[in-house]
Amino acid sequence: MLMTDIIERKRDGYKLSKEEIEFFVKGYTEGSIPDYQASALCMAIYLKGMDDEEATALAIAMRDSGDKMDLSSIPGKKVDKHSTGGVGDKTSLVLAPLVASFGLKFAKMSGRGLGHTGGTLDKLESINGYNIGIAPEAFVNQVKNVGMAIVGQTGNLTPADKKLYALRDVTATVSSIPLIASSIMSKKLAAGADIIVLDVKVGAGAFMKTLDDARHLARLMVQIGSNCGRNMTAVLTNMEEPLGLAVGNALEVIEAINTLKGHGPKDLLDLCLEIGSYQLTDAGIFATREEAKAAMRENIANGKALAKFKEFVAAQGGDASFADDTTKFAQAKEILEVKADKAGYVSHIDALAIGHAGMLLGAGRETMADVIDPAVGIVLNKKVGDKVEKGEALCYVYTNGKNTKESMERAFNAFKISSEHTEPQLILDVIR
Repeated sequence: MLMTDIIERKRDGYKLSKEEIEFFVKGYTEGSIPDYQASALCMAIYLKGMDDEEATALAIAMRDSGDKMDLSSIPGKKVDKHSTGGVGDKTSLVLAPLVASFGLKFAKMSGRGLGHTGGTLDKLESINGYNIGIAPEAFVNQVKNVGMAIVGQTGNLTPADKKLYALRDVTATVSSIPLIASSIMSKKLAAGADIIVLDVKVGAGAFMKTLDDARHLARLMVQIGSNCGRNMTAVLTNMEEPLGLAVGNALEVIEAINTLKGHGPKDLLDLCLEIGSYQLTDAGIFATREEAKAAMRENIANGKALAKFKEFVAAQGGDASFADDTTKFAQAKEILEVKADKAGYVSHIDALAIGHAGMLLGAGRETMADVIDPAVGIVLNKKVGDKVEKGEALCYVYTNGKNTKESMERAFNAFKISSEHTEPQLILDVIR
């Protein structure tokens, strides 16, 4: 088999066989296929696309390129959740302890943030002592005994995807839907969960800008997972404005803790209840999603969800007392108001602009070498649909002095105020 033949076939719009895809992934991972041929194939896929069978074969080949997590020793159904990235997205920090409080096993390998989207690992590391690097055996034992674990990806999990993603990043082929779908699903399949819920973000602050593109990506990922025997759901959610109020690492963990205490923002809680209801019913713990949602609200009210969060943090070396006293988190030196210049209703908040405003302060990374400042970020005072008076705070900028003026200008320009009231829609579609 020749790599030039595979490139030529895809260039001319033909379907690649499972064997051709496996040949490419194996050769590229081992180094016998050079970058220039791999990038040529990526561009051919970008231009000509892949059908469901090809994308599934690519995901499986990348999954099989390295180690796979074996969760079979953990009793019961194992669940996982993946978000395609957004601004203020701290869903896993609320969702995982919430569903684990019912005995469901939540096993998640997560990533660091790059650009305007924060990484779950960066957020959790704002808790003193929290260790993202536990070994696979310890990961399995923690899920078994505590009910949940959130760790960094192990060194040899899907090495083909790591190598291919780095190549796509420098060859303008990142935004190919089959390549995105197979990349995400290779990692989810290798992580070993039975039930996977995907949170596919749509809008200004998301990778998928249109609902049609998001549906295409979601359907393909659900199909890949289903083809591999996983129980799949994709929830398409609005990322035209940030999720919740807080954008920044420690700020988002504090907001997640407040949500587990019963006084978090409505949109964050609603999303966690939505995703959790699919996980809990698919696992057979509740018969209906309505029952699951009511029970989750009860476990927030009675403190069981917060207790599970503290148990999980302590199991990974973190100081669980941060959940009782959030003043222990790193504090910004200054909190500045961004004020409205007119009265009306907030009609739009540009999530991408808010994300960039936070990144300028040090809450995100432009390169993986950048150091995160856990204390800084943006906290919204108004959401889309809220009434605002002239001079009232639209948001607060938590700063340690880096790029403060530019961040405040971006945050101010992110808000649009009009005379008409609009009500945002959080859940745009669900694909099963």
